[in-house]
Amino acid sequence: MSNLDMAGAVSFAVVLPALLVAHQVADHWVQTDHQAGHKGLPGWAGRWACGKHVATYTVVTTLAVLGVWAMFALPLGWGGVLVGQLVSAVTHYWADRRTTLAALAEASGSGAFYRLGAPRAGRDDNPSLGTGAYALDQSWHWLWLGVAAAATALIGGGAS
Repeated sequence: MSNLDMAGAVSFAVVLPALLVAHQVADHWVQTDHQAGHKGLPGWAGRWACGKHVATYTVVTTLAVLGVWAMFALPLGWGGVLVGQLVSAVTHYWADRRTTLAALAEASGSGAFYRLGAPRAGRDDNPSLGTGAYALDQSWHWLWLGVAAAATALIGGGAS
């Protein structure tokens, strides 16, 4: 493995856990109750709530990447950081509008899993984080955070 390949691998190995930690904080602590409850609504109200969530989410993930870049003197470039954050933000917004991820789950044969644990019409069910929708949402985000970390590590590196 060349030094350039090794530098990209090390950058990826440092950026990915930083993004995963930032994701958990931004999705569960920074996101407001209003954003969480309204981001899936149809129309401008839902788009606005989701946009505000993704904006604050992206601030947190960007700060995490910039923090590890500085702390570990990673050979990253601004282009990679920008592309990584763009991948993260766009895919996060797409999934958090809810109908999009639900449609993907249906199309991929995971619709029943997506609905697992969801409140049933006419029943006194309690909503919880233990739903299929939540599990698929989180695994979608983790997939794209991996792509974002790779983009951050591999695009425009070397300009530290």
